[in-house]
Amino acid sequence: MEMTEEPDPRVRTWSAVCQAVARLLGPYAEVVLHDPRTDSVLAIWNPVDGRKAGDASMLGELDALEPAAQDVFGPYEKILADGRRLSSVSAVLRGADGDASAVLCVNLDRTPLERAAALLSSFGAPVVERPEPLFEQDWAERVQHVVGTYVRECGRPVERLTRQDRLTVLGRLDEAKVFGVRRAVPVVAGALRVSRSTVYDLLAEHRAPSTKDPA
Repeated sequence: MEMTEEPDPRVRTWSAVCQAVARLLGPYAEVVLHDPRTDSVLAIWNPVDGRKAGDASMLGELDALEPAAQDVFGPYEKILADGRRLSSVSAVLRGADGDASAVLCVNLDRTPLERAAALLSSFGAPVVERPEPLFEQDWAERVQHVVGTYVRECGRPVERLTRQDRLTVLGRLDEAKVFGVRRAVPVVAGALRVSRSTVYDLLAEHRAPSTKDPA
């Protein structure tokens, strides 16, 4: 902790609270106790931008703050000169007389969180299209791809697909020439979680000429 030479009564009062927050969020959080009367830093824990006790706070006028905030403001964004983004919260600490005694600010460096989010996002989805030539001969993979794509489109699990859903999937598989491969039906039945006879029935229905009168 960085503080002025003579411990201020306000620092003694709030030091344990500030230290607890700094320990919980450190080393990514700066905790600052400001003196609103002199507009200077009373004490600071985990400085992130080189400030020290006695430096100007540049808080502005407390009377201009929104009264409805009830002395707690934020989280709001701050940007350091090196480009780091902070999420900040400020709290006005009042004495027994109701006057502002000190202002407590917590500034959390969001850089580690943003890096982690970017890393997780990069693993979350493919960034390029699937190279179809690599899968051209892998008809079993094609079955899984067609069924899985339809399940994602309709938002229902395989077990809850309707008869019309299965007809649509078989139509796509037929168009992909899957059924021209020997022993394709057992693989399709397994992917759709139905019996082989059901697949044969659905395939016959799909391939049957329409009975509707032409327009």
